[in-house]
Amino acid sequence: MSLLRWTTAVSLIAVAPCQAQSAMSQADTSSPPPAAAADVRSMDAIMHAIYDVISGPAGNRDWNRFYSLFVPGGRLIQTRRAGPDSVPRPVVMTPQDFAQRAGEYFAKNSFYEKEISHSVDTFGAITQRFSTYASLHAADDAKPFARGINSFQLFNDGKRWYVVTIYWDDEHPGNAIPARYLTGEATRSK
Repeated sequence: MSLLRWTTAVSLIAVAPCQAQSAMSQADTSSPPPAAAADVRSMDAIMHAIYDVISGPAGNRDWNRFYSLFVPGGRLIQTRRAGPDSVPRPVVMTPQDFAQRAGEYFAKNSFYEKEISHSVDTFGAITQRFSTYASLHAADDAKPFARGINSFQLFNDGKRWYVVTIYWDDEHPGNAIPARYLTGEATRSK
């Protein structure tokens, strides 16, 4: 193979992933639908909106409302394990990926999730909120079928709140939620 053909082939191989990444990034950072002002006016409002939009009886969810809560390029990251003693791995999703995966489950199953406690740290425009959650099959269930912590990274541009990332892990044997995340106390740092 001549040097010219070899360098051309290598260049095309190198460019193809870059073009695919560029196309993915452009699609990934498109503007979300406009948010309802009531959903994004405060940190508590956006937290209520996130839990509200995914909760409900079996059926479709308002995915446009869900998308409207995220900054362009926002992510959801699930910590997943193949088995009880397996090594955890992150599963990174766009809001659209999450809607597709969770939507299939929600279409056939009732699912309710609520915040039972939280802690908050804020610096400038960024906020980290550890949101301890309980997952229920019915809104009035006495006992959750699952609990865990959602780590929310939030952004406030002075006009509204956005979800940047939701990163979570479920409680399971050997990974109990520490008492400090079950107290219900909210803390805020500025």
